[in-house]
Amino acid sequence: MEVVTGAMGSLLPKLDELLMGEYKLQKGVKEDVESLQREMKSMNAALVKVAEVPRDLLDNQVIIWADELRELSYDMEDVVDNFLVCVEGSESDVIADSNKLKWLVGRMANLFTKGKTRHQVGNAIRDIKNRAQEVAGRRDRYRVDDVANPAGKQNFDPRVLALYKHQKELVGIENARYELTKRLRDGPKQQQHKMKIVSIVGPGGLGKTTLAKAVYDRIRTQFEYTAFVPVGRNPEVKKVLRDILLEVDKKLERFGDVAILDEKQLIDKLRQLLENGRYLIVIDDIWDLKAWEIIKCALLDNNHGSRVITTTRILSVATETGDIYKLKPLSQHLSEELLYTRLFGGKDKRPFDQPSEVSNKILQKCGGLPLAIITIASLFAGKPMEDWSKVLNSIGFGSGDNNTDVENTRKILSFSYYDLPCRLRSCLLHMSIYPEDYLTLKDMLIWQWVAEGFVSEEPGASLFETGERYFNELLNRSMIQRVKHPGYCTIYACRMHDIVLDMICSLSKEQNFVTILDSNEEHTPSQCNARRLAVQKRVAPQSNMSMPKLRSCYATMCDPNAVSSLSNFQVLRVLAMEKCSFQEDHPYHLEHLGRLPQLRYLSLGRTRISKLPEEIGNLKFLQTLDLNGTNIEELPQSIGLLRKLKCLRADVEGVYINVSNWIGSLTSLKELHLSIVDKSYILVKELSKLTELRVLTFVCTYTGVDECWKKTFVDSVCNLRKLQILRPNFSFTEEHMMVFESVRCDYWEGYKPSRQLRDLVIIAGSFSRPNKRYYRPRLCVILPLLDISEPGLSVSMVKIRHGQRVFLALLESIFLLG
Repeated sequence: MEVVTGAMGSLLPKLDELLMGEYKLQKGVKEDVESLQREMKSMNAALVKVAEVPRDLLDNQVIIWADELRELSYDMEDVVDNFLVCVEGSESDVIADSNKLKWLVGRMANLFTKGKTRHQVGNAIRDIKNRAQEVAGRRDRYRVDDVANPAGKQNFDPRVLALYKHQKELVGIENARYELTKRLRDGPKQQQHKMKIVSIVGPGGLGKTTLAKAVYDRIRTQFEYTAFVPVGRNPEVKKVLRDILLEVDKKLERFGDVAILDEKQLIDKLRQLLENGRYLIVIDDIWDLKAWEIIKCALLDNNHGSRVITTTRILSVATETGDIYKLKPLSQHLSEELLYTRLFGGKDKRPFDQPSEVSNKILQKCGGLPLAIITIASLFAGKPMEDWSKVLNSIGFGSGDNNTDVENTRKILSFSYYDLPCRLRSCLLHMSIYPEDYLTLKDMLIWQWVAEGFVSEEPGASLFETGERYFNELLNRSMIQRVKHPGYCTIYACRMHDIVLDMICSLSKEQNFVTILDSNEEHTPSQCNARRLAVQKRVAPQSNMSMPKLRSCYATMCDPNAVSSLSNFQVLRVLAMEKCSFQEDHPYHLEHLGRLPQLRYLSLGRTRISKLPEEIGNLKFLQTLDLNGTNIEELPQSIGLLRKLKCLRADVEGVYINVSNWIGSLTSLKELHLSIVDKSYILVKELSKLTELRVLTFVCTYTGVDECWKKTFVDSVCNLRKLQILRPNFSFTEEHMMVFESVRCDYWEGYKPSRQLRDLVIIAGSFSRPNKRYYRPRLCVILPLLDISEPGLSVSMVKIRHGQRVFLALLESIFLLG
């Protein structure tokens, strides 16, 4: 909902929280907050209606009003958050101080600070209330709630063009057409007379409609009744049924009574007509299962060997529709053939022998998407080859391009975007912060969404679990591409198709959602009011321009000097600096880190920074701290003050961190990744206090670790009853390789896994050259020691693969690696 409704999704619950008695607002201020809350709820309802209409179909006055209200919601949330930070932060500081005299002084200062803060928030709320009333007045004056398509704008669906392509224009479709035809034809002999449904699934622009039409044209003569009917995003089911009926029996067009039939009558008419004949029907572009269920009622199985083909972008719809056929992107060879056919009339007619650097870049950008290749080819057609590079750099699939093919392609892609629920649009647009071909880690992406406020509280689910469902839905709708971990066979990351990235970058820019500065962009004065800033692959130093409204700063593969000083960011919630080239003697502006009290997410991943300031303990609202890939060898003691921390990543290959006994005070932790050098019993006992943990990965060198220490570790883990993922790794050094036979794994005896555990990876040792003579039997001895007597837990498979992995299925999966 963030895209159009701004911060409304997270603001309204915070206004509820502000009205709670414990904050003791002055009576007049409380009344202002209540009035503002009512107004905001009313305007939010109007904004939700606006969000359902594509931006290019909205009246300009509606767009201006929605943008103004979005900015107002951001400012309001900043005021509320500042108040909550001041009140809660000062209270925690006083509680943490055990000295009575200091406590008394702190208490007096705290009361003064609270009173001053309440006075300031009262003035700010009155100011915003006045602004809200002005915005509400414009809403009434200009009838903003009326968001219907303006007269004169045509809602033409460019996918219709795919139905009328000549066979000579179809490149790279032969294999898919053969496979799909074979899928429709083949099957057990006794099932040949039964109706078969095959669903083609894939992202927009991949050629699903084109393939369905090609197969339809090839085999339609084998059937008595045929129909090819599009459905679309917002179908009128009665019209779809009527279209099927009129295509199946064209004689009915002469009679006007078809137009007056309701859904039930149309279904009955179709069933009666299809009952005694073999039919082939294509239902193109299904988005909604409810619509399909109604349409399916008309497609009776009449034991005549009828066939139905459906197409959809949504995997869950395809799963419920029929046998799935996943359409794949074109190979490099077929992509080249399609490009050169569109440009020169054939691959053999190109004016050069080998693909040029520019043509390779074109194909890389298109990623095997036929629609993208055809569109880009139309831009290059008729232009001299020396201009190709300039044309390529100017290509984008956002709005504002006057080329008809580009506009049609953008529209086809945007159908998927506008079909997303509002909350998922925010999550998708947020991914414009990453450059092309960037591998985005799933878990960190979800924690970013949580910190940004995109993820709403849902009964019975944590914020991360809800965010994970959002992630899976984007996969399901083919908006992002899954990346599986080579070792664990789980989805651990994602990528985005370049063409989709172009589209969401354009939408982000239009709606002031993300301001992107890359190596080619210059900072302009208008960008100082950006709410989110993404700095990509930038080396040029950035002027210290004040950005008082900046909520999120993402820097990827940059020189840190390309980002303004942290002292310029007053309401920053997210700071992510990934793969940035920190210098040991000049670690950016981290000395100002403690002055960012609203910070929720901090990532310094793969920056090789070596030290964190002690002031990090001031970040009372910090939820995620990512230090993966840094050179940090000791964490500040003050991290123990971060009571709201939910995710801590401090696992670095080859770098082991000293962790003090404060780890047990982080009782809100849901996810913990550690590589430690500290072998104290206190540390592993502290782990037992982290009862909210969902994920625990733990790397510790074998040196100095005795069996009693490991047993203590297992006892602590037994106390973590919400664990879903457990990956302990007691790694071996070279000198232990020859004595591996004496290494025992008895410390796992009696371990009772959490009922929620779905993934256990026990890494018993890591060698540069594994000694397989000792390797296999030593791992197997672990298996009988796991206590799986609890209901719901079962061992279903044990498999040894080349002496390198023992795989044990426990719930979903348990791995034992060496």
